[in-house]
Amino acid sequence: MLRIVLMVMLGFVIVGPLLGLQLSMAFYDGDLMQDIGNVSGTPQLATAILVMQATATLIGLIIFPLIQITRLERKSLRPFFPDQEKLGLMLLIVAGIGLIFPVAMSPLSEWNANLSFPDFMEGFERWAKLEEERLAKITSLITAIDSVSELILGILVIALLPAIGEELVFRGMIQQELWRGSRNIHLAIWTSAFIFSAIHVQFFGFVPRLLLGALFGYLYYWSGNLLIPMFSHFFNNAFAVVMLYLYHTGSITLNVEEEEAAPIKYVVPCIILSITLLYYTRQHYLKTNDNETLS
Repeated sequence: MLRIVLMVMLGFVIVGPLLGLQLSMAFYDGDLMQDIGNVSGTPQLATAILVMQATATLIGLIIFPLIQITRLERKSLRPFFPDQEKLGLMLLIVAGIGLIFPVAMSPLSEWNANLSFPDFMEGFERWAKLEEERLAKITSLITAIDSVSELILGILVIALLPAIGEELVFRGMIQQELWRGSRNIHLAIWTSAFIFSAIHVQFFGFVPRLLLGALFGYLYYWSGNLLIPMFSHFFNNAFAVVMLYLYHTGSITLNVEEEEAAPIKYVVPCIILSITLLYYTRQHYLKTNDNETLS
């Protein structure tokens, strides 16, 4: 477990960002580090930050973990992606779950965004709000998508790479190690989800991200196939990117970056549909696993 965390920190916090910084500075005209600190809103800065983020994710959450699995532990990747019945249908279902789950959670997201801490945590609350505001400025900058090329880049960096890398690390590696050590799958899922949420350092979005991590954790536990949480994760992120593109191009008036809950007429159906799809997913894999055991 410790070796996995150290490997991820080395790749995602040190090597990846440093290499991404060098790549970004090669084409960026200006003082990149100063502009990132000031979050001066220019399209060129947004591209530079996306290049840094993509490099950090690719190296820290994909390449280094793959080296850890295939070279250091000498394991095959095949067990992560087994052949299964109705895989196409299940990918479609979990993609739908990824799309509607944020709407179902939106009242909780609004509550978390406006959360107040006790007086004895005043210092932490002040720091957390400042960090939240800084990250919100960066997020607004890199998601001000108003062209097809920016949309493609956004889907790649914000949706595809994190879906692959974060699920490989947090569900495929950390969750499995916690399960192996504790023999308690629920403890493993929720601990991994806690780490997944905490590592984003956005405490006013901690609870919904914790639930998302648990959702992906249970999808992986039920299915035994890492493609399932990866697909759900990808569509969850990609939906937000596409909605921001439509908003910035004037096609819709809804801004998904706002922290207000969705109207109750949308929340209730999304909660019901989420529960229904999750129940179907669970029952499908219970039946599939039973059939595999009998065979």
